[in-house]
Amino acid sequence: MIFENIKLALGSIRANKMRSFLTMLGMIIGISSVIAIVSLGDTMRSMFAQEYENVGTGLAYLYIITEDGYYTENELFTREEADRVKEALGDDLTYVGFQSSEQTEMIAGRKKEKLILSGLAENPTAVKDPTIIYGRMLNDRDIREKKKYVVLDKDTALEIFGTENVVGRIVKVTIEKETEELMVIGVYENTDSALMKLLGGGGMRTAYVPESVLRDEDSSSWDLYFCVNTEADMAQTMDRVKALVARMKNCDINNIMGSSAMEEMNAIDSMLGSLSLVVGAIAAISLLVGGIGIMNIMLVSVTERTREIGIRKALGAQTKDILIQFLIEAAAISAAGGIIGTALGFSVVSIAGMAFGVGAVVKPSVVGLAVAFSAVVGLGFGLYPARKAARKDPVEALRYE
Repeated sequence: MIFENIKLALGSIRANKMRSFLTMLGMIIGISSVIAIVSLGDTMRSMFAQEYENVGTGLAYLYIITEDGYYTENELFTREEADRVKEALGDDLTYVGFQSSEQTEMIAGRKKEKLILSGLAENPTAVKDPTIIYGRMLNDRDIREKKKYVVLDKDTALEIFGTENVVGRIVKVTIEKETEELMVIGVYENTDSALMKLLGGGGMRTAYVPESVLRDEDSSSWDLYFCVNTEADMAQTMDRVKALVARMKNCDINNIMGSSAMEEMNAIDSMLGSLSLVVGAIAAISLLVGGIGIMNIMLVSVTERTREIGIRKALGAQTKDILIQFLIEAAAISAAGGIIGTALGFSVVSIAGMAFGVGAVVKPSVVGLAVAFSAVVGLGFGLYPARKAARKDPVEALRYE
């Protein structure tokens, strides 16, 4: 008998294709929205985690705050002080330098290209280790000897020279209104995602040079930039650096502020997780709207098929048979909407992932929860119309016109 009820329910849906589709539209929108929003949030979290892993979760920085907001010599860090910090912490720090960067224009012949010059201190690959395709990366000797070298990305090389392998070529850059000639010693391929390229500098490309190219030896910086060894504890090492700086600068340790890439990654992950959860919950409200639509159309269907119900009861159909028939019809509409909505949600997430150059993250638990919730909503809102149909008096139903 159950198969007969399924056949009747599906036949009723096929007989009213447009009405059935419009009824399940609410479920389609609700499920696709929940899956797309939560999955996009998970994809963003995965992408940021991957980018921070590529950059290095051991990166950290600190600076000294002042009450009046103006930095004096005591709040600024010199190269000598940076070297003292590195020597004191030993192997726990793999890199100590400054956040040296400058937006400039690179010139080669008649070609010009705007980019960002990023200065690196000794052990440069600890903080930035790009994929070199021609030549080599900067090394400690280049830094110590203050070589006027530059490592370009492949796209910049193509733009200003018309070819990728430009090792040994000379380019001109303007740094603090002074023109410098730099020799290209390496070309790298940028493997950042599209979003991180944008966040990294407004879509502008980056070239790497020794720190001395951007700053004089006796110049100072408001922040100290360092990289903690992966085997060292981040929190403890940060406290040790702060204590050392407090003694070295003779300042209150509470005035030393700092942060790490790991802290930033955890904060972003927490924010994105909460945001996707809240927005996903709001999107789930549309599932309730879809359920109300199912209830509405099932009540209409019960009214339209009153005479059919009377005939079935007169021929021996029991109350439970009528109840099951209309419940199956409501469940079928909800299930069809769930399947289409799931496919649509997958498509949205996949397209967004391809646009940003990252793999889409769709958790089976999210899909399962959304589909299960839609099924419960479909059955829940279909129960009342089904009960109403099942309780109809067969004599009154037969008289209905």
